[in-house]
Amino acid sequence: MSDAAIPTAATPLTAKDFTTDQEVRWCPGCGDYSILKQVQTILPQTGIPREQIVIISGIGCSSRFPYYMNTYGMHSIHGRATAIASGLKASRPELSVWIVTGDGDGLSIGGNHTIHLLRRNFDVNILLFNNQIYGLTKGQYSPTSEIHKITKSTPMGSLDHPFNPLALAMGAEGTFIARSMDRDPKHLQQMLLRANGHHGSSFLEIYQNCNIFNDGAFEIFTEKGSRAEETLMLEQGKPLIYGADKNKGIRLDGHKPQLVDLGEQYSADDLWIHDETDFYKAQILTRFFDNPTHEGHFPRPFGVFYARERATYEDELNLQIQEVIATKGKGNLDKLLSGKETWTIG
Repeated sequence: MSDAAIPTAATPLTAKDFTTDQEVRWCPGCGDYSILKQVQTILPQTGIPREQIVIISGIGCSSRFPYYMNTYGMHSIHGRATAIASGLKASRPELSVWIVTGDGDGLSIGGNHTIHLLRRNFDVNILLFNNQIYGLTKGQYSPTSEIHKITKSTPMGSLDHPFNPLALAMGAEGTFIARSMDRDPKHLQQMLLRANGHHGSSFLEIYQNCNIFNDGAFEIFTEKGSRAEETLMLEQGKPLIYGADKNKGIRLDGHKPQLVDLGEQYSADDLWIHDETDFYKAQILTRFFDNPTHEGHFPRPFGVFYARERATYEDELNLQIQEVIATKGKGNLDKLLSGKETWTIG
């Protein structure tokens, strides 16, 4: 844990304690309502007082989030929530810092800041709302929109190859990488608590339905008729089994995933056992997007893909400062600003 441990609340809090008097202004039916509800539900369970929690957002529909949370917060600059949160965590490591961003805000104009926060491993929680569209600016394609997506800015279809957010986070060597969805409140709460409990940068991608400009983008993963066949719920130490009758699984043929039917030839003992600490297998899991190198149609994984412990930036920073003070004493700001060469003007 960090040297600057986050304090606990003196009296138990409830979800109501985290609501504000502000009118929640998202489109009726927006997935953001569910995400807001789940965050307000889990925060009392953390035991952290509201005064020690900070929610920072950039620009976009998701970025209204701080207005609706009875904590400290900032509605900041497009794509720069990660940069502002990094500075805050470096100077106030005892705070619980949450970043709320979207696929446009966090992966387009803010993509550079996102990858550097992850590699530095600040102890913050990134919630990336992915609706595969620009909602606030009325329906242009985003960095995660599928190829050939027809939108107001791509009337003939997008030619851009989309970002894979979790693969990007793995490439930046994030230390906690997970996925959930707005229409599975129980699972989303579990992932939020896991993210909060991780000491380091947590990156949680949340599939969020924009019912105005990209309705049904994730319907195949949320509807009763298709969900069991199209989703793979990751559980630590458990085999990769899915399907309405739990009769399908995934095994590894070397390093190549293979879809199998459970029965006479294969059983659960033959399947891939999920291990959150396995960096290389997590890389494979992030690629379950009808990858042409994989044979067959793979289900989309949800849960914790990867988790590991690594020193956080703010812990290393504070340790370095303490070591310098111990060896050289406290610095003098006036001397630092004046430098070694000065001039006196008569």
